[in-house]
Amino acid sequence: MIIPEIVVEVIGVEPPCPKCRKTLEIVKNVVKELEIEDKVKIIKLDINSPDVVARYGVISSPLVAVNGVIKVLGRVPEKEEIVRVLKEAVQSHG
Repeated sequence: MIIPEIVVEVIGVEPPCPKCRKTLEIVKNVVKELEIEDKVKIIKLDINSPDVVARYGVISSPLVAVNGVIKVLGRVPEKEEIVRVLKEAVQSHG
């Protein structure tokens, strides 16, 4: 079994709002496009979860965190931004 090196958390409201759905769609599409499905684990989390609040504090959605570091906050990211963020994450993990 391959253990993903990169954990991407897409955090938003439940049920998902249009911005949160779009953000998750962009992340999934970029992971597929870059052919890094074996290196990335995508986790969808509820912004109101006590665990999310404890980890990130008061935040606005949608939020994208890579390996626990917030990369996008309170807006739908551009596809190119997610491409850059994920390429950087892959390069930093060898």
